[in-house]
Amino acid sequence: MNHNPRHANPYAHVKAPTEEQYHSCIKCGLCVPDCPTYRATFKETESPRGRVMLARKVLEGELEPSKNFQDQMNRCMDCLSCNSICPVGIRPADLALDMRYAAEQVKSTGWKTLLFRHTVQYPGRLEIASLPLRLYQNLGIRWVLHRAGLISRLPAKLRDLENQLPPIPARPLRVRIPRVTRAVDKKEHTVAFFLGCGQSLLHAESSKATIDILAHNGCEIITPRQTRCCGMPARGYGRMDEVLAMARFNINLYETLEVSHIVTDCATCGSMLKEYAHFFKDDHAWADRARRFSEKVRDVSEFLSDIGIKKPPGSFKATVTYHDPCHMIRAQNIRNQPRQLLRLIDGVTFVEMKDAGQCCGSAGTQLVTHYQNSSAILERKIANLADTGAEIVASGCPACRMQLRAGIARAGLNVEVMHPVELLARAYENNPKGDERNG
Repeated sequence: MNHNPRHANPYAHVKAPTEEQYHSCIKCGLCVPDCPTYRATFKETESPRGRVMLARKVLEGELEPSKNFQDQMNRCMDCLSCNSICPVGIRPADLALDMRYAAEQVKSTGWKTLLFRHTVQYPGRLEIASLPLRLYQNLGIRWVLHRAGLISRLPAKLRDLENQLPPIPARPLRVRIPRVTRAVDKKEHTVAFFLGCGQSLLHAESSKATIDILAHNGCEIITPRQTRCCGMPARGYGRMDEVLAMARFNINLYETLEVSHIVTDCATCGSMLKEYAHFFKDDHAWADRARRFSEKVRDVSEFLSDIGIKKPPGSFKATVTYHDPCHMIRAQNIRNQPRQLLRLIDGVTFVEMKDAGQCCGSAGTQLVTHYQNSSAILERKIANLADTGAEIVASGCPACRMQLRAGIARAGLNVEVMHPVELLARAYENNPKGDERNG
């Protein structure tokens, strides 16, 4: 490899991507058209091919890892479209994440240690940190500000961030949900439920609906309250050390349970939990344990389709469309199952959205860190949503749903954002026979 003698390569002695992760790029450009950041700016440096070349130059010591270089790695949405289409097996999205990890090894950022090591890893501390949001919602402050029209006077970025927030539960679901939920009728399956952080704190009704639907379909559900974050936020910010710590804790916790599957209703969590096997593949002490854990993980739509969901006895009328979370459709290859669940509901008219599998621009926090790019990507998604004429848009990712809420409010659309299981739960609740759950 050629090295620039003017400066030492700071990545020479850290765990960094190897040559096979970037060297085989043939610059064909197949990855470029589907990249959401490239489509927003049409800049080569913001394409997967551009990021691969930048990473290669830095790793080979020909380019200094400047602040602009780090920003290009952080702009990647990790939507995985480039990973899926590369003809020679380069995975540019993974490379961008690995470069973030390399940068953190060279110079760790203090606030990331505070956030991911001392806060996110502990559910109780996350609940304390989110207390201001719950007070904002449940003391009526939010209602007053919206009623007075003050939210509309905020700068665009703050307005979008506020509109992202779903109705926030007064208490996190983690402290309310029973450890064991019995099957409504005959028990046919015993499963564990992986309650995600965002689901517990911000989308409790979605996860409550997941538990109810599983119980209606012959499942006894064990929900460990000690579950820690899946690790995806830490990975996105380059803290792979914290990812591995969270993964070890969760593997330890769930392998003590006698369950056939670990069910999640969060696309991001599902993709991350399935990656535990990859993270530990070279660790002799953890490889088999991580593999057994990951093999049990199922998205709720995937699991219900596998076991043969009972058709909801009730119905309701609505025109519904669906947005594919990137970490559902590409990371987990789950596309048809959520749509099949929605089509089961009597009264629902399902309308396919154009480019339903294109990124919405969220990537967790991109609306905060790269507002212009995130907004441009979101606008395309909302235009496609408006064209469907749908009253409800369903999606299985909490971050996507929050991003869609911001775009819907900005466009002035009258569209509700829901998880597919929430629609199923409505159909079960509208059961004309009035069946009740047993104890």
